[in-house]
Amino acid sequence: MAGFDRRRRVGIDPKLSYVGRGSIEAALFDVGIYPAAVPDPDGIVWGEVYSMIDPAAVLAALDEIEGYTPDEPDRSLYLRAQTLVTLPDGTSEQAWVYFYNAPLGHAERIASGDYLEHVKVR
Repeated sequence: MAGFDRRRRVGIDPKLSYVGRGSIEAALFDVGIYPAAVPDPDGIVWGEVYSMIDPAAVLAALDEIEGYTPDEPDRSLYLRAQTLVTLPDGTSEQAWVYFYNAPLGHAERIASGDYLEHVKVR
């Protein structure tokens, strides 16, 4: 997401085109140094939607950032999955998301579903 440096550091910004904010049905948790989204039909998590100019390169870089190993999903920190994302104009599209794949422990749920808002008020 904007405001975080990871995309730029792995060199994928030129391979992305910003579409807008979007939301998915999920619950969002603060697990310390990063957020953790898990599927939840009763929750909403906000994020950013991008189209990919070079999907293979972008997904490989994001997989590394998110600790997702396609050949070993059970050992991955996050799992990459396609899910429906709702855009600000009310339309919906399929998008790749990363869902947390580890115990949440006593992680705080972020009620707003917006991690950027959450870190601003800390």
